[in-house]
Amino acid sequence: MATQNIFLYVQNLLGIGHLRRAAAIARALINIGFEVNFVSGGIPIPNLNVGSAKFHQLPPVRSLDRNFKILVDENDREIDDPWRQNRRAKLLNLFEETKPSIVITELFPFGRRQFRFELIPLLDQAQAAKWKPKIVASMRDILVTKSRRDRNIEISQTLTKYYDKVLVHGDKQIITLEETFPLSHEITHLVDYTGYVLNPSAADRDATVGSGEIIVSLGGGAVGSDTLKKLFKIRSENLSDDTPWRFIVGPHMPKKILHEVERLPIKNTIIERMRPDLPSIINRARLSISQAGYNTVAEVLSCNTPAILIPYEGGEETEQRIRADLLAKRGAVEVVYEDKLDPNTLANAIARVSEDPAKTSLKIDLQGAEKTAKILSQMI
Repeated sequence: MATQNIFLYVQNLLGIGHLRRAAAIARALINIGFEVNFVSGGIPIPNLNVGSAKFHQLPPVRSLDRNFKILVDENDREIDDPWRQNRRAKLLNLFEETKPSIVITELFPFGRRQFRFELIPLLDQAQAAKWKPKIVASMRDILVTKSRRDRNIEISQTLTKYYDKVLVHGDKQIITLEETFPLSHEITHLVDYTGYVLNPSAADRDATVGSGEIIVSLGGGAVGSDTLKKLFKIRSENLSDDTPWRFIVGPHMPKKILHEVERLPIKNTIIERMRPDLPSIINRARLSISQAGYNTVAEVLSCNTPAILIPYEGGEETEQRIRADLLAKRGAVEVVYEDKLDPNTLANAIARVSEDPAKTSLKIDLQGAEKTAKILSQMI
């Protein structure tokens, strides 16, 4: 039998979480014998590990700010209709060239509505294709709730019209789709939960790094500037504790912000750009302080290290706050809210995790990539 081919579309606009989750899924699919065409529409990031998947870069686009209202190309020019027409043609041609067995749209139609200009034509073309590919929606554990009923109706209708499956990359013991999507009852027959998708740690550069340290990790860095500056200021004002602090920031942390903190060398304080071995470093750490993005939380939950989450809440984002609160309620982490972060609130949180350093064991399903691959293989 010919090798089955997966067409995996992912569009990151600000952070890198969607890309990293999709890359982990691509590797799991390859491990069980699929071919994967990894179709990325965002600004490229360095060292993205998609295994042996065929990587296809569409004309890249990103959000100009945290409100996702203005989209710009790689030269920071706002995209226009000719740009959209060109990218749509490239996407549809790629579909015809690869003739996939399954089409996966990461987040859409729950999000990425700005890309209906190319995704609805892709879905129409897939539905009309003679070889009848399956169509699957892939989404994280928590949906940023839509307040407009017409948008929720649009999501439900799109799923009902085109999709064979909705994969929720989360664990029902933490949160269900019903809690963030009010029309979930209309699509129950499509939904499967996979567990959280965990990116395994790369090989250690140095197996001693992180031991006994406080690790501050800020995801991709696109929305971590304010938290970085606050935490660095708190660190600089309290050097009585000799515990080393290691700040690890992602590729999208603005250089200007990074330079602001780097030019203030502080004793027992290290700043690094990305660490593929971050999960291993967190596992050896005395304490983890991080935002509450999907991938970061999965990495933290895979370790026994005491953890403090500082969820990002800018723009209209509610995802990180919801995730952090749910985990805190279950005793897995401590939470300090971004607008409340100061030396006192952080010290109190550190004191609480120090008094009871063992996190509550939730036995959260972290086999999301492998389970996704299994579900997809059963669909063919």
